[in-house]
Amino acid sequence: MDNLDGHHGPIEREDSFHGSEHPRASSGEATWEEYGCILWDLSATRTHAEFMVKNLILEVLLATLTVSVSSRVKEISLGILANLACHEVPLAHIVSTQGLLETVFDQLFIDDTPCLSETLRLLTLGLQGSGSATWTEALQPEPVLGRILWITENTLNTQLLEKSVELLLALLEGQKGAQILLPSLMNLGLPSLLVNLLATEMELLIGERMPERFLVLDLILRAIEALSVNDNYSQLISSNEELIRLVYDLVKIPDKVEVASSCVSSVVLISNILSDEPGLALAMSRDLPFLQGLLENFPLVSDDLEARSALWSVLARLLVQVKEDDMSPSKLHNCVAILVENSDFIEEDLIDHQEEDSSEDFKSSSTSGTKSTLRTTALNHLASIFERWTAATSDVSREDHLDHGKVDRLLHLCYKHAK
Repeated sequence: MDNLDGHHGPIEREDSFHGSEHPRASSGEATWEEYGCILWDLSATRTHAEFMVKNLILEVLLATLTVSVSSRVKEISLGILANLACHEVPLAHIVSTQGLLETVFDQLFIDDTPCLSETLRLLTLGLQGSGSATWTEALQPEPVLGRILWITENTLNTQLLEKSVELLLALLEGQKGAQILLPSLMNLGLPSLLVNLLATEMELLIGERMPERFLVLDLILRAIEALSVNDNYSQLISSNEELIRLVYDLVKIPDKVEVASSCVSSVVLISNILSDEPGLALAMSRDLPFLQGLLENFPLVSDDLEARSALWSVLARLLVQVKEDDMSPSKLHNCVAILVENSDFIEEDLIDHQEEDSSEDFKSSSTSGTKSTLRTTALNHLASIFERWTAATSDVSREDHLDHGKVDRLLHLCYKHAK
């Protein structure tokens, strides 16, 4: 769930929503703000949160949200509610308090960035809790979903954008919620919105790396990934040329460590896209910088079984398209050079995971009589490329700057781990 640090300080406002500057508080409101901020901090702790609920804090917050005209008071009230929603018992009480959810959803239509950020955080936590069905039902009206998409598309505030996409991700990852809400979200243009957001983040990433935007990029990719595995809508993702270009560029981006999670998501997305559109693998196989970028992801996927399988899947689909016997000597040399340059990544992956890979192959062998895995397919094709290059270099007397020892070692590893 959300990282609770009890933060209740002023939030820098960067977007164009009107009413974003709080008017000067009256003496009564100032007192409310002072004590409200204390409650905001205390509500981050489960025991305090449960005590507050027992002492009618929800009724107080409901009344405050209903009658107060102070944006700051509303922000504090919503912040307390969002912190309470991180705890199971208080969350259940939020759902059962008559009129509270309706009042919370009304806050979506207030053009105040801090209030919207806390409202969206609260909705996300509600969807992730045990009473998610109630929150899903409350989200169904098209004006509500349309407003959420509008906020996501139009805010210039990084934190509000982050909270907006977090909510969309929670909607997409909740199986029952997605089934109910996705048809309306698709009609409202969710795929094009996500692609446009990704285009903006990629432009910022390539132009000037802004660490505060990295989480937004990752959330957008995860939301698109969630759509790409939905049987009803995966084809819309796989056929989007702009999306493919953006994810393709992300795979090739240098200095991946800062955006490691996003790069991992890009590999998974490419794998999902190729499952729907296998014909794209031919063009990808001819792009050696893409192969370079793909191999650089090996250290990033090491601890993620799904992402590691996705990387080997993409590599296998690409290498199947490579006809090493028909490659010109220069292209064969360049291909092997890239593989040698990334040989440490390949070797470490195979050695670090040899036990689980052997187990995976055994299961495949015992159920189908053959050890046919995508990793094995990739390794066999890698071996063929190395064999062809070795034969070509033995036939000509020219200086070659590649490390022949590394080629031999890679070839040996391919033989060993493809068995």
